[in-house]
Amino acid sequence: MKQPIVGYHKDDEDHWVARLLCGHNQHVRHNPPWMIRTWVTSLQGREKMLGHQLNCLKCDAKAPRDWN
Repeated sequence: MKQPIVGYHKDDEDHWVARLLCGHNQHVRHNPPWMIRTWVTSLQGREKMLGHQLNCLKCDAKAPRDWN
């Protein structure tokens, strides 16, 4: 299920995590060559992606919210 990004935070390993409108979190790592997300590396890039929809597998699995 597609859900928009509403914010970000870093996890304990210093990786960026997107907060989705549905209440779930999703890592948005820039980890070449497997995952190319250069927008994650700058504040301007992350701000530009606010509202962008990511596929939320936690919603598909009907998992409880990660945050309120």
